[in-house]
Amino acid sequence: MSAARCLRSKDQFLCSICLDVFTDPVTTPCGHNFCKHCITQHWDTTDLCKCPLCTEMFHTRPQLKVNTFICEMVAEFRHEAQQKASSSEQQAAKPGEVPCDVCTGTKLKALKSCLVCLLSYCDSHLEPHLTMSGLKRHQLIHPVDNLEDRICRKHDKPLELFCKTDQTCVCLLCPVLDHKTHEFVPLKEEYEGKKAELGKTEDEIQQMIQKRRLKIEEMKESVKMSKDAADREKAEGVQVFTALKESVERGLDQLIKEIEDKQKTTQKQAEGFIKDLEQEVSELMKRSSEVKQLSRSEDHLHLLQSFSSLKAAPPTRDWTEVRVRPPSYEGTVMRVVTQLEETLSKDKKKLLEAELKRVQQYAVDVTLDPATANSHLILSDDGKQVYCGDVRNNLPDNPERFSRCPCVLGTKSFASGRFYFQVQVKAKTEWDLGVARESINRKGIITLRPHGGYWTVCLKNGNEYKACAGPPVRLSLHSRPEKVGVFVDYEEGLVSFHDVDTAALIYSFTGCSFNDKLYPYFSPCNNIWGNNSAPLIICPVNQTV
Repeated sequence: MSAARCLRSKDQFLCSICLDVFTDPVTTPCGHNFCKHCITQHWDTTDLCKCPLCTEMFHTRPQLKVNTFICEMVAEFRHEAQQKASSSEQQAAKPGEVPCDVCTGTKLKALKSCLVCLLSYCDSHLEPHLTMSGLKRHQLIHPVDNLEDRICRKHDKPLELFCKTDQTCVCLLCPVLDHKTHEFVPLKEEYEGKKAELGKTEDEIQQMIQKRRLKIEEMKESVKMSKDAADREKAEGVQVFTALKESVERGLDQLIKEIEDKQKTTQKQAEGFIKDLEQEVSELMKRSSEVKQLSRSEDHLHLLQSFSSLKAAPPTRDWTEVRVRPPSYEGTVMRVVTQLEETLSKDKKKLLEAELKRVQQYAVDVTLDPATANSHLILSDDGKQVYCGDVRNNLPDNPERFSRCPCVLGTKSFASGRFYFQVQVKAKTEWDLGVARESINRKGIITLRPHGGYWTVCLKNGNEYKACAGPPVRLSLHSRPEKVGVFVDYEEGLVSFHDVDTAALIYSFTGCSFNDKLYPYFSPCNNIWGNNSAPLIICPVNQTV
C-alpha cells in the first residue's frame, strides 16, 4: 500500500467528464476510467457509443462494472484530500468574492474562471486545468461572476473578437455568419486601445482635478485675503470712529467746562456781593439797636450829647445799580459744534485722501482706441488726449466705431479684478467719463445708463454735474473738479468717481452686474464755437497736470 501511495497522482482519480474525484469508477474496454453516472449519461445523450477521451467506437454499449480497486484507491485519496483540506489555508468565499462552482457544502474562494467550462475553480479544483493536457488549452481568467455573459448567446462560443463596426464583442463564428462585412480586431488589441484611451482620459481627469484643486487653493487664498482686508478695514474703522468719538467727547467736555466756568464766575460774584451786603446789614442792625436804646433814655444831657454821633448813617455802599446778571450761553453749543465739524472735516479729508491712495494703487495704463473713435474726434499720437474737431474725418464705419456721438473707448478691456485711471477735465464745459460694456450700442443716438451698459458721470452746460444713472442723479459738488479718477472693482460691482485734487468722492455706482468686458469710456462732447475745445487728457497717477 505504501508503494501504491507513492505512485498516486491526483489526476489519476479525476473523472475527465465531471472533473471531480471518481464516484463509482468504471473502466471502459479501451482502459479509460469514468464515473459510472457520467459515462452512462454521456452515452445516453449521443447516438454513437465511443470513449470521450480516445474516441474508440463500441458497436454495442459495454457492460460496465465498478472497479473495486480504483474505488478503494479513491476512498483513500478522498480521506487524504479531506485531511489536507482541513489543514489548508483556503477560506470560504466572502460576500463579494467569486465562489468555486465545484465545491459542495462550504464554497471556497475561486482562484480562476474557465471560459470553456464556464465554471470558477478554487485551488484544489483548479488542479486538472494546470496538469491535464486536454484542459491546459482552456482559457483561464481572474475569477468573475456571470461567466455566461462572456459567451456568445447566439453561437454558444467564447467572445474573442471585437466588432469595430457595431462596437460589440463577438465570437469567432459571428464574422462568418452575422457580421460578414464588418471590421474586427482581437479583444486584446481593442483592450489595449481602450486601455490607452482610458489612460489618456485618466490623465485629462487628473489635470482637471489638479486645476480644480488649484482653483480651490486660489479661492481659499482669496477668502484669506478678503478676511485680512476685512480685518484691516474693521481695524481702521474702529480707529477712525474711536477718534471721532474722542473728538465728540472732547467737544462735549469743552462745552460743559465753558458753561460751568461761566456759572462759577457768576456765582462767585454774587457770593461777594451777598457777603458785603450781609456785613452792612449787621452794622446797620447794631446802629439800630443803639438808636433805640438812646431814644429810651430819660437823661436829657446824655441824649443831647450822643445825638449828633448816632444821627449820621454809617458808611455804606450804594447798591442801587448793583446787579448779578446771569451769563449768556447763546451760541456756545453752536460754536463748539462748529469747531467739532472743522475737526471732523479734517479727519474726513484724511480718510478721503487715504481712500484715493488705496484705489490709485490699481492704476493701469490707458490709451485711446482710434478704431472706436467717432469721426469728429481728434486723438493725439500717443493716444492720451482727445478733443472734438470742427470737421468730420473720412474714416471707415467699422462695427466698433461710434457713428454719431463724440465718444471713444480705451484700447484695453477688463473682465475681472480692479483698475483705476484718471483724466484731466480742466477748462472744459462739457464731458462724459466712465466705463462701458463691450456689447454697447455704438450706432446712432446712445443713452448713457447702466441698463444700456454705461456707468458714467458728466458735466453739462458748464456747471451741471450728473451721475448718468436711471434716472440721472444731480450732483452737488463743493468744488469744480479739474482731474477725475475712475475706479472699478469688477467682482464687487463698484464704479466710483473721485475729485483727484480734493480727494472728494464724486459718486459711486454700487451693486452693478457687468457679465462682460469693460472698456474705459471718454467723451469730450461737442466743440461749440470753441467753447469746449479743451481736450480730455489721460494722466499718470504720479504726475501733476
